[in-house]
Amino acid sequence: MFEYKNYDALGLAELVKNNEIKQEEVQEAAIQEIEQKNPKLNAVIYKIYKHQEEIEAFETGIFSGVPVLTKNISQESKGHLMSEGSKLLANFIANEDSEFVRQLKDTGVTILGQTNVPEFALMGTTEPKHDGPTRNPWNINYTPGGSSGGSAAAVASGMVPIAGANDGGGSIRIPAAYCGIFGLKPTRGRTPVGPKRGRSWQGASVDHILSRTVRDSAAMLDQYLYDRTNAFYARKYTESYLIASETPIRQPLKIAFTTLSPLGSTVDAACKEAVLKTVKLLETMGHIVEEKEAPIDGKRLANSYMMMYFAEVGSTFRAIESIIGRKVTYNDVEPATWILGLLGKAVSSEEFLTSLKFWDEVAIKMEYFHDEYDFYLTPTTAFPPSRLGELDQTKLEKMLIRIVGGLGLGGILKKSGFVDQVAHKSLMRTPFTQLANLTGQPAMSLPLHQTEDGLPCGVQVMARRGREDLLLQLAGELETSDYWINVQENPFY
Repeated sequence: MFEYKNYDALGLAELVKNNEIKQEEVQEAAIQEIEQKNPKLNAVIYKIYKHQEEIEAFETGIFSGVPVLTKNISQESKGHLMSEGSKLLANFIANEDSEFVRQLKDTGVTILGQTNVPEFALMGTTEPKHDGPTRNPWNINYTPGGSSGGSAAAVASGMVPIAGANDGGGSIRIPAAYCGIFGLKPTRGRTPVGPKRGRSWQGASVDHILSRTVRDSAAMLDQYLYDRTNAFYARKYTESYLIASETPIRQPLKIAFTTLSPLGSTVDAACKEAVLKTVKLLETMGHIVEEKEAPIDGKRLANSYMMMYFAEVGSTFRAIESIIGRKVTYNDVEPATWILGLLGKAVSSEEFLTSLKFWDEVAIKMEYFHDEYDFYLTPTTAFPPSRLGELDQTKLEKMLIRIVGGLGLGGILKKSGFVDQVAHKSLMRTPFTQLANLTGQPAMSLPLHQTEDGLPCGVQVMARRGREDLLLQLAGELETSDYWINVQENPFY
């Protein structure tokens, strides 16, 4: 009997290719999983099911016949909804495929729908007011992370073997860590962003997938083609990422690690333990591991990241205003989104440019850092998943945001030191992932630990720009270890 959930994407494609199973049967199995599990998890907020007679038979493509879901932001499918988690865009229909989706389709996949995101993908938890919260398959009282939380929950629960995701500050790695799956953020310029965009979040954000296996992620990375609209270009890898993921590392590597938050804030004991036991494992594999922090001012990095955040939300508001033909108001968006947009209007061009220059300074420092260390190892997050609703604003905070917004006091807020407070509060739980976004480096989250309550904890590994191959080599080896979480053990699988 065909057991859909026992196969990763490459495994399903192999069955279809060998005529052991029909493509329609694979799609039907995926739809059954979605219909059974989604009412409780709320991972999929828009469905694109096709009748059997409408299904295209893909005879070529490495993922021919594989069902996937795409993320409800930046991954537009022509003729379908792209609401970005906001009621402001509840009726917005994309008029063309994004370049990522076009290239995804060229691999032979069947897109079955779109996954839930926080409003405009701004949060590390997926709890939009418009579409409702997505729940973690390991425990439905907890978040799957964000902003690719819907995709992570769908993959971890067995709905689909892979799902589209993007990462502007940890949005692939954070949900991968919280859901016990594999998540790789590629090098800036490695994956497509067009045709209407040349960059996303000034190059901080890149698209890829979330997967249960390392080889699926590697195989998909092999499929991306040059995107002429991309403002950035990563040097082409002339070999195969898939082969790299299946090739052991044959020489000892030098690895730096830390369990200290770059903000100087608390790191949960479980997240520290995840790193420390990984360090021991790496040492038994013959690698040289040293405790050392990256030479970066973590608090300035956080402020620089938030500066981009503010400006991007302000720019998003302006773009939406041209679509809806009026000003965006407080009642149109969630309170947190509103305050970010308000601060965006208060950011000067001088501040923004200075912030971008700092990204380059940090990237150069990390290049020199990787002259000595092949990898930089940290917790993926500083805390395990939060409970749903735990990070909501209080009634008082919402009232203050409304008052400040109504009076247009963004500039005063910024001068008061509020930016530092926002940066600290926003990133305290997830302070490790933004570094790779600002430098453009590849980074991955590995499912190597669980809390006493059974919730997954991820371990982040960063490498020099352009060295996804080295990351995938390491991930492929660690995937065979006893520490690697068996995602099939979660209650929804």
